[in-house]
Amino acid sequence: MKHKLIVLSVDAMVSEDVEKLKNMPNTHRYMPSPAEIKRVRTIYPTITYPVHTAIATGCYADKTGVFCNNIIEPGKKSSGKWQWFHDSVKVPDIFTAAKRKGLTTAAVFWPVTGNHPDIDWNIDEYWTQGDIEGDTLHKAFERSGSSPEVLEIVDKHEPLIRGHQRQHPFADDFVMACACEMVVRFRPDLLMIHPANIDAYRHGFGLWNDEVDRGIAEADDWIGMLVRAMKTAGTYEDTDLVVISDHGQIDITRNISINSVFVQKGLIRLDDKGEIASWDAWVMSGGTSAWCFLRDPGDAALHDRVYALLKELVAAGVYGISEVMTTAEAEKREHLSGPFSFVLETDGYTSFGEKLTMPYASSFDITDYRYGHATHGHLPDKGPQPVFLAQGPSFRENAVVDRRPIVDETATFAKILGLDMPGIDGVPVDELLK
Repeated sequence: MKHKLIVLSVDAMVSEDVEKLKNMPNTHRYMPSPAEIKRVRTIYPTITYPVHTAIATGCYADKTGVFCNNIIEPGKKSSGKWQWFHDSVKVPDIFTAAKRKGLTTAAVFWPVTGNHPDIDWNIDEYWTQGDIEGDTLHKAFERSGSSPEVLEIVDKHEPLIRGHQRQHPFADDFVMACACEMVVRFRPDLLMIHPANIDAYRHGFGLWNDEVDRGIAEADDWIGMLVRAMKTAGTYEDTDLVVISDHGQIDITRNISINSVFVQKGLIRLDDKGEIASWDAWVMSGGTSAWCFLRDPGDAALHDRVYALLKELVAAGVYGISEVMTTAEAEKREHLSGPFSFVLETDGYTSFGEKLTMPYASSFDITDYRYGHATHGHLPDKGPQPVFLAQGPSFRENAVVDRRPIVDETATFAKILGLDMPGIDGVPVDELLK
């Protein structure tokens, strides 16, 4: 009998959390001897949507075209519009490969999958839109590609999230209830799930605290829920359950907006309301990294002027920038490219903002994930590292690998399911497989 695969991506879980998770009742019972990658090397930037797109495709951001969460509008403040829909992705992914193989596919809150043509049962990570009058969760998920039978599940579990759409653990309760019902009703061959409680707790309270410990316990509950759903569906013995994460976080002490420096240097001009009237250079925050866009990337004099200024800010040591990479350097070093001209990397305790006025430094703002007590976006080797735990018929018990790139997870999933994914950046982690 062919094996099924469930991938549970617990956003921002790190290796230190796993030691606690293993001692909790459901994980101890149902994943007693997992195959494991101790420290997964994620992609740059270490941001949720780019990383989950990399996990789905097996490719780095220079191929996927997804290097940030938000829709990119240079010269404008980052909006609440995110890259929810699959048309942002430039390469095929594991859902398409599975459909070509004749398998059934499902996803719950997996980023950048809205209106994906090859996901049979899909609830995209999406929410009601304030600029659409009378919008509801039912309408929002219908708009993002949920089928009628999936909308029945949405409507059934909507009370779990009512009034708390982007709040945790309410959103995660909804995600897991829907995912478990999909397991029972549809028995998909591939199911990928993305709750985000631990990520939210770290943004709100810092890297290590009681709230994060509560999030680990919630993740243990989800493992129990999934196993019970598999047993009800009669698929438990034939299913590989994999628990992964996308990135770690680092604690932050301040937020710095380079755009306010650009205003002082005449690279951004403001109108009488304090909004951007015109600009030559502009920085978009990715949390603990940022991208610098030029109005005219082909203007060599402007490029050199901005590059020299950014290097001066690095040398000054007080602007939170540890290094500046050109686009070419970022692509060569971390497989990162895009319409930006420079990448700014944190000094290890600074996140980057987008405000235009002085002072350039400010404190925490937990209304935006980029400016919380802890956040991410930094180079992959900094801070605590993502995880990979797997138990099931395809995996060797107690097999351990210390370090592998996150794109190797995709290749491993493809090998388990017998999928053809040519041209991806990852290779299977054969040491973990039977």
